[in-house]
Amino acid sequence: MSTANKPTIKRALIVVDVQNEYFTGDLLIEYPDPKVSLRNIGRAMDAATAAGIPVLKVQHSAPETAPIFARGSHNWQLHEVVASRPASHHIEKKMASVFTGTDAATWLKLHDINTITIVGYMTHNCNASTIFEAAHNGYEVEVLHDASGSLPYENAAGYASAEEIHRAFSVVFHSNFAAVSTTDGWIEAVQAGVAIEKGNVYASNLAGRAHQAA
Repeated sequence: MSTANKPTIKRALIVVDVQNEYFTGDLLIEYPDPKVSLRNIGRAMDAATAAGIPVLKVQHSAPETAPIFARGSHNWQLHEVVASRPASHHIEKKMASVFTGTDAATWLKLHDINTITIVGYMTHNCNASTIFEAAHNGYEVEVLHDASGSLPYENAAGYASAEEIHRAFSVVFHSNFAAVSTTDGWIEAVQAGVAIEKGNVYASNLAGRAHQAA
């Protein structure tokens, strides 16, 4: 397919749940280094604004008596890195996906957005839910893996470190659902007006098998 026949990229940057809960609360982001991901989130927002790409700030809310994300609390507030920067739209949500119970889909359609870029937290929860739903609904999706992050889990199914969770989800995203990029790579693509290519399931599996055999 020639470049001339490809649809124009209409991006929106979706900044997911960059709230104090992940830095001063009871859900502390561990991997990648949250200082690095926060800095890259700010850089992505600045680059989007400079390029005329709309920025959507997303804020997760729980009841005022909840142990985490209690609406109105300090930890519920957006982190200063995000709060201090301009945005085109603000979304408050109660479920993991940015699309569930919000006007996100309506707003994106109104502004002819066909490509969404995800930064924020957590890689494996709200980011993942949003990425899967967006991909299933026809959006091209980009994920900045150094502008997002995870924390460790242990439950009846076992234990996984923050690094394991973040890495595994990033690999899965790029295999089918989203193009995974660094913030630097994304800024270059934005400035050049080009798409970032994602992988596919078959090629990802072949490469994984080759890695195991090496």
